[in-house]
Amino acid sequence: MRSTEASHRHTAPPGAPPDRSRNDGPPDGTRGPAAEHGEHGEYSEYSEYSEYSEDGLGRGGDPRVVDGDVAGAVRAVLARLLAARLARGRALDTLFARDLAERVADFALCGGRRIRPRLLWWSLRACGGGEASQVRAALHAGAALELLQTCALVHDDLMDAAPTRRGRPALHRAVAEQYADSAPMAARRLGEAAAVLAGDLALAWADDLVTDLLVEEGDLPPGAARGVRDVWRATRMEMVAGQYLDVQGQATGVRTLTPAVRAACLKSALYSVERPLELGTVLAGASAGTTRALCRAGRCAGLAFQLRDDLDDLFTDPAVTGKPSGGDVREGKPTYLLAVARARAAADGNRTALAVLDTSLGRPDLSEDALDRVRSAVTATGAPDLVRGKIERLSGQALRHLADVDLEPRPAAELRTLFAEVTGAHGAVPEPAGGLPLAAALVASPAVGGER
Repeated sequence: MRSTEASHRHTAPPGAPPDRSRNDGPPDGTRGPAAEHGEHGEYSEYSEYSEYSEDGLGRGGDPRVVDGDVAGAVRAVLARLLAARLARGRALDTLFARDLAERVADFALCGGRRIRPRLLWWSLRACGGGEASQVRAALHAGAALELLQTCALVHDDLMDAAPTRRGRPALHRAVAEQYADSAPMAARRLGEAAAVLAGDLALAWADDLVTDLLVEEGDLPPGAARGVRDVWRATRMEMVAGQYLDVQGQATGVRTLTPAVRAACLKSALYSVERPLELGTVLAGASAGTTRALCRAGRCAGLAFQLRDDLDDLFTDPAVTGKPSGGDVREGKPTYLLAVARARAAADGNRTALAVLDTSLGRPDLSEDALDRVRSAVTATGAPDLVRGKIERLSGQALRHLADVDLEPRPAAELRTLFAEVTGAHGAVPEPAGGLPLAAALVASPAVGGER
């Protein structure tokens, strides 16, 4: 479920708020959550978002203000909502607030590309949405998605024993380091427990935001409440199911193609892309046909997103991804890339590559030299080029699905740009003749000698 942290540049129209979409904080992680807050727990660094009113529309009630900086608008709404929750947390207990609640808020507010809220927003706008109630609902739903992502990443880092996230210590590591001197025998266990509870708190806050939307149904477009509820329910379960398939495959050493595709579909295609797009269509009151087309586009782009993440984990500089290189190999994750590499090595009788893969996957102590040998073995099978080809074709399919429906031109262009950002692919590539169904096309060819 880990997402890469590639940069994104967006040019705002004149008069729009500045682009604050990337605020990762210092790479050494020295800026703790307490330093973010004023005496009364307010996020003073977000005071520049005074241009956004409480409904998120901005001065003059123009949704084009949000168009100019979607990430900033979502963060502004999120900062206000979290300030209220932090105040309640401090009223409960200052230690809880300092160690957990402030860390959750800091994680949600600092860093990340806001991919999911941006997909939701441009889906809404592409379907003609822009009324005050729609804008408010979209920004609050986007804030909920960011908190859900916080839950997912904090738990993911714990399950993977990841040392860093976004160039800073992972939450479980940060808490363990905080108590390394005062509780040296229990610091690690405390950090792990804190990460479980922090993820739970982020999920609770996310559910609070969606519940508030549903309770205040009068602020939603007609008929949208049921759709929001159904999509939110599906999103949470799919996220957990995808993560479980991931760790189950990791534990059992199952690295075949079909489980890899299924996990990728659940944990990235649905959770990261398709469901945010669907939320946008629901809030815009789009037709069933438009919703289906955008969901299909999201499924394709989401699968490409996960395949790109698999490649980045092994081959991209950690300074770009914000996480150590080769984590999937060391953890023995059943990624599509590694499944393809092993299948092709077996089909070609490449015993050297098979031996490297079989002796390296799932070894946390793997050295950098050994990881380089894995990269060489995977490259020798042709798996990276094959996966890049799949990414291009999936991205092309996503663009064709977008073209199947009548969308607002500028927001549709923003969606295409977002798809290129998450997949790293540019432009449409024709599908192979025969038009295999999406999952079948992913599984069918790598194990045989055909596609090079």
